[in-house]
Amino acid sequence: MAEGAGEEKKKFSIWDLPDVPMGQLPPHLELQRSRVSCNKDAPIHTESIQYSGAYASMGIDNSSRLDRFSNNFRVEVVRLNEDDMEFDMIGIDAAIANSFRRILIAELPTMAIEKVLIANNTSIIQDEVLAHRLGLVPIRVDPRLFDYLSGLIHFFSIDGLSEFMEFTLGALGNSLLLSLSIVENDQPNEKNTIVFKLYVQCKRGSPRITVKSDALKWLPNGSELVKETRNATSDSSSKPETYTYFGCSQETVPEFVKNPIIPKYPDIIIAKLGPGQEIELEAHAVKGIGKTHAKWSPVATAWYRMHPEVVLLEDIKDDLAEELKSKCPVNVFDIEDLGKGRRRATVARPRACTLCRECIRGDDWEKRVALRRVKDHFIFTIESTGALPPEVLFTEAVKILEDKCERVITELS
Repeated sequence: MAEGAGEEKKKFSIWDLPDVPMGQLPPHLELQRSRVSCNKDAPIHTESIQYSGAYASMGIDNSSRLDRFSNNFRVEVVRLNEDDMEFDMIGIDAAIANSFRRILIAELPTMAIEKVLIANNTSIIQDEVLAHRLGLVPIRVDPRLFDYLSGLIHFFSIDGLSEFMEFTLGALGNSLLLSLSIVENDQPNEKNTIVFKLYVQCKRGSPRITVKSDALKWLPNGSELVKETRNATSDSSSKPETYTYFGCSQETVPEFVKNPIIPKYPDIIIAKLGPGQEIELEAHAVKGIGKTHAKWSPVATAWYRMHPEVVLLEDIKDDLAEELKSKCPVNVFDIEDLGKGRRRATVARPRACTLCRECIRGDDWEKRVALRRVKDHFIFTIESTGALPPEVLFTEAVKILEDKCERVITELS
Protein backbone atom coordinates (compact mmCIF):
# COMPACT_ATOMS: atom_id res chain seq x y z
CA MET A 1 0.00 0.00 0.00
CA ALA A 2 2.82 2.37 0.87
CA GLU A 3 4.60 1.73 -2.42
CA GLY A 4 1.35 2.31 -4.37
CA ALA A 5 0.77 5.61 -2.63
CA GLY A 6 4.32 6.68 -3.35
CA GLU A 7 3.94 5.90 -7.04
CA GLU A 8 0.73 8.00 -7.19
CA LYS A 9 2.55 10.97 -5.61
CA LYS A 10 5.39 10.69 -8.12
CA LYS A 11 2.93 10.98 -10.99
CA PHE A 12 2.34 14.70 -10.14
CA SER A 13 4.98 17.15 -11.33
CA ILE A 14 5.11 20.94 -11.27
CA TRP A 15 6.07 20.86 -14.92
CA ASP A 16 2.66 19.42 -15.66
CA LEU A 17 1.00 22.71 -14.59
CA PRO A 18 -0.23 24.92 -17.47
CA ASP A 19 1.94 27.89 -18.36
CA VAL A 20 0.82 31.29 -17.12
CA PRO A 21 -0.06 33.32 -20.22
CA MET A 22 2.30 36.28 -20.57
CA GLY A 23 0.69 39.67 -21.11
CA GLN A 24 -2.61 38.86 -19.46
CA LEU A 25 -3.78 38.04 -15.96
CA PRO A 26 -5.46 34.77 -15.01
CA PRO A 27 -9.24 35.19 -14.66
CA HIS A 28 -9.24 35.09 -10.86
CA LEU A 29 -6.55 37.80 -10.60
CA GLU A 30 -8.24 39.96 -13.20
CA LEU A 31 -11.44 39.69 -11.20
CA GLN A 32 -9.66 40.79 -8.02
CA ARG A 33 -7.96 43.67 -9.83
CA SER A 34 -11.03 45.11 -11.56
CA ARG A 35 -13.99 44.15 -9.35
CA VAL A 36 -15.16 44.47 -5.76
CA SER A 37 -16.80 41.20 -4.81
CA CYS A 38 -19.77 41.61 -2.46
CA ASN A 39 -20.33 38.61 -0.21
CA LYS A 40 -23.29 38.31 2.13
CA ASP A 41 -21.18 39.29 5.14
CA ALA A 42 -18.81 41.93 3.68
CA PRO A 43 -17.22 43.12 0.41
CA ILE A 44 -13.73 41.87 -0.49
CA HIS A 45 -10.97 43.04 -2.85
CA THR A 46 -11.89 46.67 -2.20
CA GLU A 47 -8.35 48.03 -2.55
CA SER A 48 -6.96 49.57 -5.73
CA ILE A 49 -3.67 48.05 -6.86
CA GLN A 50 -1.48 51.05 -7.71
CA TYR A 51 2.01 49.50 -7.68
CA SER A 52 3.36 49.50 -11.23
CA GLY A 53 5.25 46.21 -10.76
CA ALA A 54 2.45 44.26 -9.13
CA TYR A 55 2.12 41.93 -12.13
CA ALA A 56 5.62 42.26 -13.59
CA SER A 57 6.23 38.50 -13.36
CA MET A 58 3.40 38.02 -15.85
CA GLY A 59 4.68 40.64 -18.24
CA ILE A 60 2.00 43.19 -17.38
CA ASP A 61 2.77 46.87 -16.83
CA ASN A 62 0.43 48.17 -14.11
CA SER A 63 1.76 51.74 -14.17
CA SER A 64 -0.43 54.73 -14.94
CA ARG A 65 0.07 55.77 -18.55
CA LEU A 66 -1.41 58.79 -20.26
CA ASP A 67 -2.09 57.00 -23.55
CA ARG A 68 -3.87 54.18 -21.74
CA PHE A 69 -5.97 56.66 -19.78
CA SER A 70 -6.86 58.59 -22.95
CA ASN A 71 -7.99 55.42 -24.70
CA ASN A 72 -10.06 54.06 -21.80
CA PHE A 73 -11.57 57.17 -20.24
CA ARG A 74 -15.01 58.31 -21.33
CA VAL A 75 -18.06 60.10 -19.97
CA GLU A 76 -21.56 58.93 -20.88
CA VAL A 77 -24.52 61.14 -19.91
CA VAL A 78 -27.49 59.05 -18.77
CA ARG A 79 -29.91 61.74 -17.57
CA LEU A 80 -29.84 65.52 -17.86
CA ASN A 81 -32.41 68.16 -16.95
CA GLU A 82 -32.45 71.68 -15.56
CA ASP A 83 -31.51 70.82 -11.99
CA ASP A 84 -29.73 67.46 -11.97
CA MET A 85 -27.80 65.06 -14.13
CA GLU A 86 -26.54 61.51 -13.98
CA PHE A 87 -23.56 60.32 -15.99
CA ASP A 88 -21.03 57.50 -16.07
CA MET A 89 -17.30 58.14 -15.62
CA ILE A 90 -15.46 55.13 -17.01
CA GLY A 91 -11.76 54.40 -16.82
CA ILE A 92 -10.71 56.49 -13.80
CA ASP A 93 -9.64 55.83 -10.22
CA ALA A 94 -11.85 56.49 -7.20
CA ALA A 95 -9.46 59.25 -6.07
CA ILE A 96 -10.17 61.30 -9.20
CA ALA A 97 -13.93 60.76 -8.91
CA ASN A 98 -13.75 61.89 -5.29
CA SER A 99 -11.76 64.98 -6.34
CA PHE A 100 -14.61 66.05 -8.61
CA ARG A 101 -17.10 65.47 -5.80
CA ARG A 102 -15.13 67.60 -3.32
CA ILE A 103 -14.60 70.40 -5.83
CA LEU A 104 -18.29 70.49 -6.70
CA ILE A 105 -19.29 70.75 -3.04
CA ALA A 106 -16.62 73.09 -1.67
CA GLU A 107 -14.69 74.98 -4.35
CA LEU A 108 -17.11 76.14 -7.05
CA PRO A 109 -18.20 79.75 -6.37
CA THR A 110 -21.77 81.03 -6.26
CA MET A 111 -23.54 84.19 -5.11
CA ALA A 112 -25.25 84.09 -1.70
CA ILE A 113 -26.60 86.64 0.75
CA GLU A 114 -23.83 87.53 3.20
CA LYS A 115 -24.90 90.82 4.78
CA VAL A 116 -28.43 91.70 5.91
CA LEU A 117 -29.23 95.28 6.93
CA ILE A 118 -32.44 95.18 8.97
CA ALA A 119 -34.35 98.43 9.22
CA ASN A 120 -37.35 96.94 11.01
CA ASN A 121 -38.30 93.44 12.13
CA THR A 122 -41.30 93.01 14.40
CA SER A 123 -41.89 89.36 13.51
CA ILE A 124 -41.32 86.54 15.97
CA ILE A 125 -38.15 85.48 14.10
CA GLN A 126 -34.95 86.88 15.56
CA ASP A 127 -32.77 89.05 13.35
CA GLU A 128 -29.89 86.56 13.20
CA VAL A 129 -32.20 83.63 12.37
CA LEU A 130 -33.85 85.69 9.64
CA ALA A 131 -30.44 86.59 8.19
CA HIS A 132 -29.40 82.93 8.24
CA ARG A 133 -32.57 81.87 6.39
CA LEU A 134 -31.99 84.52 3.73
CA GLY A 135 -28.42 83.33 3.23
CA LEU A 136 -29.65 79.86 2.27
CA VAL A 137 -31.98 81.12 -0.49
CA PRO A 138 -30.43 80.10 -3.88
CA ILE A 139 -29.99 83.01 -6.30
CA ARG A 140 -30.38 82.51 -10.05
CA VAL A 141 -27.32 84.31 -11.37
CA ASP A 142 -24.06 83.31 -13.03
CA PRO A 143 -21.26 83.87 -10.45
CA ARG A 144 -18.67 84.06 -13.24
CA LEU A 145 -19.97 87.57 -14.01
CA PHE A 146 -18.90 88.86 -10.57
CA ASP A 147 -15.67 89.41 -8.65
CA TYR A 148 -14.84 88.39 -5.11
CA LEU A 149 -15.43 90.95 -2.36
CA SER A 150 -12.92 91.10 0.47
CA GLY A 151 -14.25 90.03 3.86
CA LEU A 152 -15.02 92.88 6.26
CA ILE A 153 -14.65 92.58 10.02
CA HIS A 154 -16.15 95.35 12.15
CA PHE A 155 -14.77 96.09 15.61
CA PHE A 156 -16.23 98.52 18.15
CA SER A 157 -13.90 100.34 20.51
CA ILE A 158 -14.69 101.27 24.10
CA ASP A 159 -15.59 104.87 23.35
CA GLY A 160 -18.14 103.80 20.71
CA LEU A 161 -16.06 104.72 17.69
CA SER A 162 -15.81 102.03 15.06
CA GLU A 163 -12.77 100.97 13.21
CA PHE A 164 -12.60 98.64 10.29
CA MET A 165 -10.13 95.95 9.49
CA GLU A 166 -10.26 94.32 6.12
CA PHE A 167 -8.79 90.95 5.32
CA THR A 168 -8.37 90.21 1.66
CA LEU A 169 -9.02 86.52 1.24
CA GLY A 170 -7.95 84.89 -1.99
CA ALA A 171 -9.00 81.29 -1.55
CA LEU A 172 -8.07 79.66 -4.85
CA GLY A 173 -7.33 75.96 -4.60
CA ASN A 174 -5.16 75.28 -1.56
CA SER A 175 -3.44 78.67 -1.50
CA LEU A 176 -4.68 81.27 0.96
CA LEU A 177 -3.60 84.89 0.77
CA LEU A 178 -4.21 86.93 3.92
CA SER A 179 -3.36 90.61 3.82
CA LEU A 180 -4.33 93.67 5.83
CA SER A 181 -5.45 96.66 3.79
CA ILE A 182 -7.52 99.83 3.95
CA VAL A 183 -11.27 99.41 3.86
CA GLU A 184 -11.70 101.62 0.79
CA ASN A 185 -9.57 99.19 -1.21
CA ASP A 186 -12.52 96.92 -2.00
CA GLN A 187 -15.91 98.58 -1.64
CA PRO A 188 -19.18 96.81 -2.51
CA ASN A 189 -19.95 97.83 -6.08
CA GLU A 190 -21.84 96.62 -9.15
CA LYS A 191 -19.09 94.10 -9.96
CA ASN A 192 -19.03 92.23 -6.64
CA THR A 193 -22.37 92.77 -4.87
CA ILE A 194 -26.05 92.09 -5.57
CA VAL A 195 -28.59 94.02 -3.48
CA PHE A 196 -32.11 92.83 -2.66
CA LYS A 197 -34.86 94.64 -0.80
CA LEU A 198 -37.56 93.00 1.27
CA TYR A 199 -40.48 94.99 2.67
CA VAL A 200 -43.58 93.11 3.78
CA GLN A 201 -46.28 94.40 6.13
CA CYS A 202 -49.28 92.63 7.63
CA LYS A 203 -51.90 95.26 8.42
CA ARG A 204 -53.90 95.14 11.61
CA GLY A 205 -57.15 93.25 11.23
CA SER A 206 -55.75 91.20 8.31
CA PRO A 207 -55.09 87.45 8.46
CA ARG A 208 -51.57 86.12 8.93
CA ILE A 209 -49.41 86.20 5.81
CA THR A 210 -46.48 84.08 4.68
CA VAL A 211 -43.34 85.84 3.48
CA LYS A 212 -41.74 83.88 0.65
CA SER A 213 -38.56 84.30 -1.35
CA ASP A 214 -40.37 86.04 -4.21
CA ALA A 215 -40.68 89.06 -1.88
CA LEU A 216 -36.95 89.71 -2.41
CA LYS A 217 -36.76 92.49 -5.00
CA TRP A 218 -33.55 93.12 -6.91
CA LEU A 219 -32.12 96.64 -6.65
CA PRO A 220 -29.94 97.02 -9.78
CA ASN A 221 -28.80 100.51 -8.71
CA GLY A 222 -27.48 99.33 -5.36
CA SER A 223 -28.39 100.05 -1.77
CA GLU A 224 -31.20 102.45 -0.93
CA LEU A 225 -30.53 102.60 2.82
CA VAL A 226 -28.77 105.80 3.84
CA LYS A 227 -25.83 105.53 6.19
CA GLU A 228 -26.06 107.38 9.49
CA THR A 229 -23.35 110.03 9.80
CA ARG A 230 -21.95 111.62 12.94
CA ASN A 231 -20.76 114.68 11.04
CA ALA A 232 -23.47 117.30 11.56
CA THR A 233 -21.72 119.83 9.30
CA SER A 234 -21.97 117.67 6.18
CA ASP A 235 -23.31 119.28 3.02
CA SER A 236 -27.07 118.64 2.81
CA SER A 237 -27.02 119.15 -0.96
CA SER A 238 -24.64 116.24 -1.56
CA LYS A 239 -25.90 112.81 -2.47
CA PRO A 240 -26.60 110.74 0.66
CA GLU A 241 -24.13 107.92 1.27
CA THR A 242 -25.49 104.38 1.05
CA TYR A 243 -23.98 100.99 1.83
CA THR A 244 -22.85 100.31 -1.75
CA TYR A 245 -20.92 102.28 -4.35
CA PHE A 246 -22.43 101.42 -7.72
CA GLY A 247 -20.90 103.25 -10.67
CA CYS A 248 -23.67 102.11 -13.00
CA SER A 249 -26.86 100.09 -12.94
CA GLN A 250 -26.58 96.29 -13.16
CA GLU A 251 -29.48 96.41 -15.61
CA THR A 252 -27.03 97.63 -18.25
CA VAL A 253 -25.20 94.29 -18.17
CA PRO A 254 -26.33 92.39 -21.31
CA GLU A 255 -26.77 89.11 -19.40
CA PHE A 256 -29.31 90.74 -17.05
CA VAL A 257 -31.42 92.54 -19.65
CA LYS A 258 -33.66 89.54 -20.35
CA ASN A 259 -32.76 87.56 -17.22
CA PRO A 260 -33.14 89.73 -14.11
CA ILE A 261 -31.57 88.50 -10.89
CA ILE A 262 -34.14 86.69 -8.75
CA PRO A 263 -34.22 83.82 -6.26
CA LYS A 264 -34.19 80.47 -8.03
CA TYR A 265 -37.31 79.24 -6.22
CA PRO A 266 -40.05 81.81 -5.49
CA ASP A 267 -41.90 79.76 -2.87
CA ILE A 268 -39.26 79.31 -0.14
CA ILE A 269 -40.84 80.35 3.18
CA ILE A 270 -38.81 83.03 4.96
CA ALA A 271 -41.17 84.08 7.77
CA LYS A 272 -44.80 84.39 8.82
CA LEU A 273 -46.28 87.70 9.92
CA GLY A 274 -49.22 88.34 12.20
CA PRO A 275 -51.40 91.46 12.21
CA GLY A 276 -49.36 94.58 12.85
CA GLN A 277 -46.00 92.93 12.12
CA GLU A 278 -43.60 93.87 9.34
CA ILE A 279 -40.13 93.20 7.97
CA GLU A 280 -38.01 95.80 6.17
CA LEU A 281 -34.45 94.98 5.22
CA GLU A 282 -31.74 94.97 2.58
CA ALA A 283 -29.80 91.83 1.70
CA HIS A 284 -26.39 92.01 0.03
CA ALA A 285 -25.19 88.93 -1.87
CA VAL A 286 -21.50 88.37 -2.59
CA LYS A 287 -19.38 85.70 -4.25
CA GLY A 288 -17.98 82.85 -2.19
CA ILE A 289 -17.23 79.12 -2.06
CA GLY A 290 -18.69 76.25 -0.05
CA LYS A 291 -15.40 75.80 1.80
CA THR A 292 -16.19 79.08 3.60
CA HIS A 293 -19.88 78.39 4.24
CA ALA A 294 -22.37 75.83 2.97
CA LYS A 295 -24.67 78.56 1.61
CA TRP A 296 -22.16 79.08 -1.23
CA SER A 297 -22.16 75.42 -2.24
CA PRO A 298 -23.62 75.20 -5.78
CA VAL A 299 -24.96 71.66 -5.34
CA ALA A 300 -27.63 70.22 -3.11
CA THR A 301 -25.61 67.02 -3.35
CA ALA A 302 -22.91 65.50 -5.53
CA TRP A 303 -22.21 61.79 -5.12
CA TYR A 304 -21.04 58.71 -6.95
CA ARG A 305 -21.18 54.93 -6.67
CA MET A 306 -19.42 52.09 -8.41
CA HIS A 307 -21.32 50.54 -11.29
CA PRO A 308 -23.05 47.34 -10.06
CA GLU A 309 -22.53 44.05 -11.82
CA VAL A 310 -24.96 41.20 -11.15
CA VAL A 311 -23.96 37.80 -12.55
CA LEU A 312 -25.97 34.58 -12.51
CA LEU A 313 -23.49 31.77 -11.95
CA GLU A 314 -25.95 29.13 -13.12
CA ASP A 315 -29.35 28.92 -14.78
CA ILE A 316 -32.04 29.67 -12.20
CA LYS A 317 -35.34 28.26 -13.36
CA ASP A 318 -38.96 27.78 -12.38
CA ASP A 319 -39.70 28.19 -8.66
CA LEU A 320 -36.17 29.32 -7.84
CA ALA A 321 -36.47 32.02 -10.51
CA GLU A 322 -39.68 33.29 -8.92
CA GLU A 323 -38.04 33.22 -5.48
CA LEU A 324 -35.05 35.22 -6.76
CA LYS A 325 -37.29 37.84 -8.37
CA SER A 326 -39.27 38.27 -5.16
CA LYS A 327 -36.09 38.61 -3.09
CA CYS A 328 -34.95 41.83 -4.81
CA PRO A 329 -36.69 45.01 -3.49
CA VAL A 330 -35.66 47.12 -6.54
CA ASN A 331 -36.66 44.65 -9.29
CA VAL A 332 -33.21 43.92 -10.69
CA PHE A 333 -34.32 40.49 -11.90
CA ASP A 334 -36.98 39.49 -14.39
CA ILE A 335 -38.55 36.22 -15.55
CA GLU A 336 -38.04 34.90 -19.08
CA ASP A 337 -40.66 32.52 -20.47
CA LEU A 338 -38.97 29.51 -22.07
CA GLY A 339 -42.21 27.88 -23.21
CA LYS A 340 -43.91 24.70 -22.08
CA GLY A 341 -44.33 26.19 -18.62
CA ARG A 342 -40.59 26.66 -18.05
CA ARG A 343 -39.24 29.94 -16.69
CA ARG A 344 -35.76 31.34 -16.23
CA ALA A 345 -34.41 34.28 -14.19
CA THR A 346 -32.56 37.05 -16.02
CA VAL A 347 -30.73 40.20 -14.91
CA ALA A 348 -32.90 42.96 -16.39
CA ARG A 349 -31.85 46.11 -14.49
CA PRO A 350 -28.39 45.72 -12.93
CA ARG A 351 -27.94 49.50 -12.66
CA ALA A 352 -30.76 49.63 -10.11
CA CYS A 353 -28.91 47.34 -7.69
CA THR A 354 -28.32 49.02 -4.32
CA LEU A 355 -26.18 46.22 -2.86
CA CYS A 356 -28.75 45.26 -0.26
CA ARG A 357 -27.55 41.64 -0.74
CA GLU A 358 -30.98 40.19 -0.19
CA CYS A 359 -30.56 38.03 -3.31
CA ILE A 360 -27.52 36.19 -1.88
CA ARG A 361 -28.90 35.60 1.61
CA GLY A 362 -30.11 32.12 2.30
CA ASP A 363 -28.88 28.61 1.58
CA ASP A 364 -26.64 28.23 -1.50
CA TRP A 365 -27.68 31.55 -3.05
CA GLU A 366 -24.06 32.80 -3.07
CA LYS A 367 -23.31 29.87 -5.38
CA ARG A 368 -26.03 31.01 -7.80
CA VAL A 369 -25.68 34.83 -7.80
CA ALA A 370 -22.55 37.01 -7.71
CA LEU A 371 -22.70 40.71 -6.80
CA ARG A 372 -19.79 42.86 -7.92
CA ARG A 373 -18.77 46.48 -8.36
CA VAL A 374 -16.62 47.72 -11.25
CA LYS A 375 -13.69 49.59 -9.71
CA ASP A 376 -13.13 52.04 -12.57
CA HIS A 377 -16.76 52.71 -13.54
CA PHE A 378 -18.60 55.33 -11.49
CA ILE A 379 -22.20 56.48 -11.66
CA PHE A 380 -22.01 60.19 -10.83
CA THR A 381 -25.01 62.31 -9.83
CA ILE A 382 -25.07 66.12 -9.54
CA GLU A 383 -28.04 68.02 -8.11
CA SER A 384 -27.69 71.77 -8.64
CA THR A 385 -29.18 74.37 -6.31
CA GLY A 386 -30.05 76.43 -9.38
CA ALA A 387 -27.30 79.01 -9.82
CA LEU A 388 -25.75 77.10 -12.73
CA PRO A 389 -26.94 74.10 -14.75
CA PRO A 390 -25.40 70.79 -13.61
CA GLU A 391 -23.46 70.26 -16.85
CA VAL A 392 -21.82 73.69 -16.40
CA LEU A 393 -20.94 72.84 -12.81
CA PHE A 394 -19.10 69.73 -13.94
CA THR A 395 -17.12 71.54 -16.66
CA GLU A 396 -16.15 74.23 -14.13
CA ALA A 397 -15.01 71.51 -11.71
CA VAL A 398 -12.82 70.06 -14.47
CA LYS A 399 -11.23 73.49 -14.98
CA ILE A 400 -10.49 73.85 -11.27
CA LEU A 401 -8.90 70.39 -11.12
CA GLU A 402 -6.86 71.24 -14.19
CA ASP A 403 -5.62 74.44 -12.52
CA LYS A 404 -4.64 72.46 -9.44
CA CYS A 405 -2.63 69.99 -11.55
CA GLU A 406 -0.88 72.79 -13.44
CA ARG A 407 0.03 74.47 -10.14
CA VAL A 408 1.54 71.24 -8.80
CA ILE A 409 3.54 70.74 -12.02
CA THR A 410 4.78 74.35 -11.84
CA GLU A 411 5.91 73.94 -8.23
CA LEU A 412 7.73 70.68 -9.02
CA SER A 413 9.50 71.98 -12.12
